Amino acid sequence: MRRRDFLRAGALTGAAALVPDLAKAEAASEARPFTAEFELEEATIAGLQRDMVSGKRSAQSITRDYLERIEDMDRRGPALRAIIETNPDAISIARSLDEERKSRGPRGPLHGIPVLLKDNIDTSDRMTTTAGSLALEGSIPPRDATLARRLREAGAILIGKANMSEWANFR
Repeated sequence: MRRRDFLRAGALTGAAALVPDLAKAEAASEARPFTAEFELEEATIAGLQRDMVSGKRSAQSITRDYLERIEDMDRRGPALRAIIETNPDAISIARSLDEERKSRGPRGPLHGIPVLLKDNIDTSDRMTTTAGSLALEGSIPPRDATLARRLREAGAILIGKANMSEWANFR
């Protein structure tokens, strides 16, 4: 038994004792494999690279899947608000990286991989850098932070900015 399945079974057993109808809901969900729900969350960079090399996926499809997942979990579903904003150019960047992969090959292991940055890391694109503060709303730095620049050079797709406490709890 895999660790995730063990944890799921334990959590459902405990919850079923508290909620009688949960057992019925669990039985209904047995038709779909549990691991399918976590395809994006449990993907590895190496696995995504294998999928792109084999043609099963592209940087564009992976980016689209992650952006849809952010929309589902962060905006529509449980509204986690873990992502401050997504990169409006992410799909076009992914498309150009797919073309580059076809013509010249991958830059390295991060080529075409979507990455989220904490909102206190400067990017000089159409995303803002606010450090989680309303005081910096609309702030677009003149250049990328070294981290962002090096990720872009490696072929990573900066798909958004992750939420954080204001000023990263700096006091």
